[in-house]
Amino acid sequence: MISPRHNTIDVTSAVCQVLIEARTDLVLVDEIHLLNHATTAGEDLSDHLKYFTEHLPATFVYAGINVEKSGLFTGIRGKQLAGRCIMVRTGPFTFTAEWRALVASLENTLRLHRHPAGTLVKQSKYLHQRTGGMIGSLSHLIQAAAISAILDGSERITKTSLRSIRIDHNSESDGPPDPPKAADDRTVRARRRPPAAASAQALPA
Repeated sequence: MISPRHNTIDVTSAVCQVLIEARTDLVLVDEIHLLNHATTAGEDLSDHLKYFTEHLPATFVYAGINVEKSGLFTGIRGKQLAGRCIMVRTGPFTFTAEWRALVASLENTLRLHRHPAGTLVKQSKYLHQRTGGMIGSLSHLIQAAAISAILDGSERITKTSLRSIRIDHNSESDGPPDPPKAADDRTVRARRRPPAAASAQALPA
């Protein structure tokens, strides 16, 4: 039990004990690029991570954006962290079988009553162009389209419904432009009036 009388070391030791008893073998730490060694809070967090890695029989995965340029590996604590890590650079998915498998796995989680199986897999190329191969953008797009399909009662996702969903700015900026909309039949086209006939008036001699 943790009480107000326990200090930071007591709490950290208790957390380690719980993770060991739970047989934790993988620890994921996201947004690691926000760790700032120049602040007291950043120093404390770095020390806690070091303590955990030394006392837990688990693999630690730190995920972040541009970690090499964020200052994560600068200073004494940063160098210690760098000495415990192997850099694995990642990026967006390319349009391969792996991407299609990802789309299929997300589609299999849908519980839409009228959605034909394999519909999204057939749109894999469009989904890749729309999201730039980013898994977060793809997940948001499919989730938002599924919610929209439930709310409007269609219970299915189509390419038209996917086009109506807005996603993050990066994907919207890099994605393909929307197809031109068909002209509205009710639009009244203005016609030019024929020029008025000029009348010539004879001047007296």
